[in-house]
Amino acid sequence: MSVALRERREELELVAAEAERARAGAGRLVLLRGATGTGRTALLEAVAEQADAAGMRVLRARCSPDHTSVPFGAVFQLLAHGPGFDSAAGEEPDPPGTPPHRGRPARLWRLLRSYADDVPLLVAVDDVHLADESSRRWLVEAVRRIDRLPVLMVVTERSQYDIDPPADGLVHALSPALVRTRTLAPLSAGSAAELVRSALGRPVPAELVDDCVRAGAGSPLLLRALLDDLGGTAAEDAPAALPDNCAALYPGSYAAAVSWWLDSAGPTTTEVARALAALDDDEKADEKAGEKDGDSASGGGGHGDADAELLARTAGADPARVPGWLTAMTGLGLLRPGPGGRPRYAHPLLRDAVLSSWSGALRQAAHHRAAEAMLRRGDRAEAVAGQLLRSAPVGEAWATGVLLDAADLAVRDDRSDDALVFLRRALDEPMPDARRSVVLTELGSLEYATVRSTAGIPRLAEAMRLPGLPRDRVRAAVALGTALARQGEARVAIDVLRGLENEHLTGHPDLVRTVQTASALLSDHDPGTRREVYRWLRETAERSPQLVGTAGQALLVRYESTAGLTSAASAMRRIRALLAQPADPLAEGFLLGTAAAVAQWADQLDEADRLVRRGLAGQRTSLLHPMHLALLNVRVDIAAARGAYGELLDDPVVLSPVVGRLDPANAQAHALIALVETGRTEEATALADGFDLQNPYDSWELNRFLYARGVLRAATGDPAGALGDFLECGRHQSARDVVSPVVTPWRTASAECHLALGRPRQALALAEEELRLATVWNTPRVLGRALRVLGTATGGRRGLDLTDRAVRVLREGAGGVSAGTPDVTPEAAPEATADGDGIAAPGSEPVETELIPALVAQGRGLTAVGDRARAREALREAAERAERLGAVRMRAAAEAALREGGARRAATARTGSGSLTASERRIAELAAQSRTNMEIAELLHLARRTVETHLTSAYRKLGIRRRAELGAALTDAGSRSGPTGPGPGPDRDRDRHRRGTQA
Repeated sequence: MSVALRERREELELVAAEAERARAGAGRLVLLRGATGTGRTALLEAVAEQADAAGMRVLRARCSPDHTSVPFGAVFQLLAHGPGFDSAAGEEPDPPGTPPHRGRPARLWRLLRSYADDVPLLVAVDDVHLADESSRRWLVEAVRRIDRLPVLMVVTERSQYDIDPPADGLVHALSPALVRTRTLAPLSAGSAAELVRSALGRPVPAELVDDCVRAGAGSPLLLRALLDDLGGTAAEDAPAALPDNCAALYPGSYAAAVSWWLDSAGPTTTEVARALAALDDDEKADEKAGEKDGDSASGGGGHGDADAELLARTAGADPARVPGWLTAMTGLGLLRPGPGGRPRYAHPLLRDAVLSSWSGALRQAAHHRAAEAMLRRGDRAEAVAGQLLRSAPVGEAWATGVLLDAADLAVRDDRSDDALVFLRRALDEPMPDARRSVVLTELGSLEYATVRSTAGIPRLAEAMRLPGLPRDRVRAAVALGTALARQGEARVAIDVLRGLENEHLTGHPDLVRTVQTASALLSDHDPGTRREVYRWLRETAERSPQLVGTAGQALLVRYESTAGLTSAASAMRRIRALLAQPADPLAEGFLLGTAAAVAQWADQLDEADRLVRRGLAGQRTSLLHPMHLALLNVRVDIAAARGAYGELLDDPVVLSPVVGRLDPANAQAHALIALVETGRTEEATALADGFDLQNPYDSWELNRFLYARGVLRAATGDPAGALGDFLECGRHQSARDVVSPVVTPWRTASAECHLALGRPRQALALAEEELRLATVWNTPRVLGRALRVLGTATGGRRGLDLTDRAVRVLREGAGGVSAGTPDVTPEAAPEATADGDGIAAPGSEPVETELIPALVAQGRGLTAVGDRARAREALREAAERAERLGAVRMRAAAEAALREGGARRAATARTGSGSLTASERRIAELAAQSRTNMEIAELLHLARRTVETHLTSAYRKLGIRRRAELGAALTDAGSRSGPTGPGPGPDRDRDRHRRGTQA
């Protein structure tokens, strides 16, 4: 059975019954109605064959829109081949004075009757809705008369819902008793699937069958055309699924069938169908954004009425008719409800076929109309902008505004790719030069950061050439300078900023200060330029501090901190005073970033973290700014200072390369050290080998990486190679006036290498110089580290005294330097954290990474002088702290020193709830119940000092800082380490590190 006759048995049986009735002399009309492509013509042909086989004479007519102007044209087709047709058709003239054709209907009726006298007749008229008006009237009158004649009239009529209301049907004026009507239903999915399998004649993937059923849309016409296109494909070349576009189909029968379906529907319906196809892709993006925003693309509740109205406006159609058309097409199977209930074409191939014959200009015009309609009804900016992306330039201010609003939303949602598209399209619309400069600045910044560095620089240079407001010109210059400096063109970058300052900023002292601050910051990329800029900055600040502003003064504090010219306490007092002063919005980012760096060096990690968050919140990420990357660097520095190796390595910024840079960055240097400390030396080696440092351009970040590579080489048994990296780092830093150990402690690292190579004299000289500089800065971290290495280099009782002092400094300074805030002693810390958060407990994270190696050095020194009991105590504490930190390398060093001192491997966990003594656990559990230290002491009949001591030990073993963390720590830590058995080994430590577990 052909495609068109599938599921048409009932219709054929009905016609057969009516034919039998007609042969008995009782004729009637059978009207076969259906949408375009449902197989009306094929069914009528089958009816004619059936009647001919039953002995009836078949009179056929096929109506066409090309013949509607010929009166009685359809009737002439019916009767043309019978005897006597010529005279009946009009060769015999009408009597004089009668209107034209007045007597012709009667003559034609008599001719039909004469045919019926000889044999029963089947009068088959296809597409009667296209018949000329004279023929339609004649047929209606004939139906009224054939009820006593052996004549069966079978007529097909298109009944599809169109946007333009159709004319009255053939039978609207006939009595229902004279007519039997059948409406042809779309092909069922099951029958369509059977046809696909049988027509292709080979095993067909289920996905391809489903695609064909959906693309056929229940229409025998479309399904047959699709199968024709697929039937010529060799089995080995057959696709697993239908393509989404007609260009991939050959020979193109499907696209032609869809085009014919559109032509049959009328021009207005065609426009609506194409508009729906054009809007279909946009709605997918709208729905995705709408799901995130918790709203629909139309800005409100249900989609139906709003979608129909938009479709009507886009196509220029009657809004009252469009909802009915959408419903009808869904019922036929051409449309299906998509996500959110929006009507969509049943298959992308069908949508593409609808669009294929639409010119680009007409499609763009439709998107333009859609954008205007969506704007009027208050849709989201991104939904309206989505239409504008597909339209030609509008040339009106509203389009520019919508595109820029959409770009702003995309930037805020961290969707840089979307923002790029909107900004590029906005440049096609007219806008003043000043506004165009702003758009080019943002676009160039995004292209530099997300596409490639060379793509953004021309945009930024163009922005600089256009006139604009001074503040906007400064933003453009800072962005261009940042891009050039990252490319190794620091001098060119500073020339750009100076040129702007000299030519365009007269009368704007605040902007001049911002440009000068940016120049100073960008000079970090070139040692020679840096010295020049900071010399000018210092001289200017001495004469007129107001000329450099708060941000410039903060940079001088930073410079003096690294040059070994000030202490941490003094630096923080000055920084806090500057932060308390009002700052210009453009300069505030520079101030916050610089302050965060100084706070991090001063071991004020919580304060530095707050400054970083505040600074990043004030940064527009779509604008290149030197302080944005600086803030990200400080954030990584903070994690490294805390020994938060898991957190650091989980940060996507850390291991990803910086756009526009082939050399290693600061974050990658920290990642290298973190990999070493967590025992992942193979990964660390792979990371280090990924950079060619033969001819890098000089930068402070290169120095960081040289130091990190030295750490790796020292850890893997290459002290000579490590020494080379440390000394090269020191040479580069000294050339920048960076001599303080607050940035990279290359002297102590070099001293340890000299000791490993058997050169104590060189080690001692470097360690003594480090201690001198550390004493100037005077924070527990740098001072404790310098004392430890000097003690190791000195050796003997004097060396042990130095390492004891290092441990004491690091213990007592656990809370870091805080100007105006007294130090918190170990004994006071538990009570302080019992009744209020925020005060660091002993062994706090700011100095943990230095306290552990200091304890190891102390343990080795004690072993050397024969005090093995104290040595084991120090080394076990070091191992516990290293285990809690996930520092595999430091823990291994502590345990190696224990073994060298004669201690056996620990049989219990060193950290976690399993490591707590019975007294420590009992006190910790009571503290977790919000009891104060005094209440616990009274309840257990203990001295308050004893409770504080036990809590201090419990805090250290559990790796927590606040009483509020006790409950979770007792449960979580207990689940990680049981009360017996060996403590976690390196593999367990590594797993914990990867999960981000830290003290």
